[in-house]
Amino acid sequence: MNNDPRVNRRTMLKGTLLKGAGVSLALPLMDSIGFSVGAGRVSAKAGPSKPPVRLGFMYMPHGVIMDDFWPESPEAFHQSPPPAIESLRPILDQCLMMKGISGVPISPFNGAPHALELSTWLTATLPDAETRSRINIAISADQIMANYVGAQTSLPSLELATMPQTWKENQAGLHEAYYSHCSYRSPTQPVPAEIDPRNVLNRLFGKKGKDGHVTEANPLDRQMLDRVLGGARDLRKTLARTDQQKLDEYLDSVRAVERRIAAIESRQKEAALEKAGVRTTQRDASDSPPIEVKIPEGDKRSEYMQVMCDLTILAFQTDTTRVSTYIGSTPNGVSYPELGFTDKHHSQTHHENREKMVRKVAAITKFNIDQYAYMVNKMANLREGEGTLLDNCIMMWGSGLEDGNKHRRENLPFIIAGKGGGSIKTGRFLPDTKGNQGDLLTTLLDCAGVPVDRPIGIATKQITEMKA
Repeated sequence: MNNDPRVNRRTMLKGTLLKGAGVSLALPLMDSIGFSVGAGRVSAKAGPSKPPVRLGFMYMPHGVIMDDFWPESPEAFHQSPPPAIESLRPILDQCLMMKGISGVPISPFNGAPHALELSTWLTATLPDAETRSRINIAISADQIMANYVGAQTSLPSLELATMPQTWKENQAGLHEAYYSHCSYRSPTQPVPAEIDPRNVLNRLFGKKGKDGHVTEANPLDRQMLDRVLGGARDLRKTLARTDQQKLDEYLDSVRAVERRIAAIESRQKEAALEKAGVRTTQRDASDSPPIEVKIPEGDKRSEYMQVMCDLTILAFQTDTTRVSTYIGSTPNGVSYPELGFTDKHHSQTHHENREKMVRKVAAITKFNIDQYAYMVNKMANLREGEGTLLDNCIMMWGSGLEDGNKHRRENLPFIIAGKGGGSIKTGRFLPDTKGNQGDLLTTLLDCAGVPVDRPIGIATKQITEMKA
């Protein structure tokens, strides 16, 4: 009889079967054995009655045409805003722009500007040069906040994208996931984004699917997860360090499923009570009702992006989550036929100052900012508490490059909308800000009420001049 507590790595460890159900939950391959099933459950806490601060990020690659993006002066910010931000004119008093935020220096990855655009955007950190072929970077700012406030909502965070996260390229030997992920739950765990609006709607609120049936949580899944998550605490103590990391990362994904189930169950209960005339939310009577989200039937990129923006608004309105990211596009393959041309975004950014190509890049930038403006303008017109939904949010639009033509990163383009519950002084353009990407992220988390015990990435300070 073999009493060796170790098993062959090819053996798949499984959780015990649910009584009478014949269902098992497979664990990742490990070096150690030992699995027990116990009781336990993960639950979400109710949110506070005072409107909470929400934090959202929206991304576009390849930088901007600077003359079309940056205001000529603090006075011109309001009087004659540049073409790229014209759609924000109605709410410029609720926006903040700062020139002078530098990106992460990319040496020794000088041959990988596009692999680092998005991956460093919310981490302010370079990947580990010794493990290039594997994900190893840093937890991102959105997930730092999700860890702090996520227990108060059904979903800790919401990750959306316009394009599949499947780009196959390895600049400077870096893992392909660096091209298309901005959220990292841990240094080794990129968080996948949802690209199907209908799936997002079902995931968040249990709405009717395309076939007309309501998406329902599976009680068996909940029961299984309760057992596995409860037993995992005992299992972890018996494992080698490498296996502990594998188990932690695996169970993080399992917990995400549990939270999705909890969100759907919660929304279904609220819907039933509201139908019976019982008010279930903590919104004030004067608050705007949750917006209606309609799934677009066509293939216009603007309609697609706007419905994703609507889903973000709805998730914030209903306090389903307080943290969101939306990758409007990634550094590969996207075109904008809606603008009258089919050239790829990336190819046009290497314009060498040729006017026709410059104008196309400017049009693409304006298009993306217009979708962001659609979202924040809408938020500014939804009542919440003593102000608006936007008053209680921090919504950042930006890019991981300043200039796609030469891959510069000295003055990364950012727009911040929303006052963060009164923590940010808006209505300004600061033309000579001294700081870097990590400084900005660290400051944003502080403004959102998230205590940060250490700087994010390359941060050395907070940008105090942006605060109220």
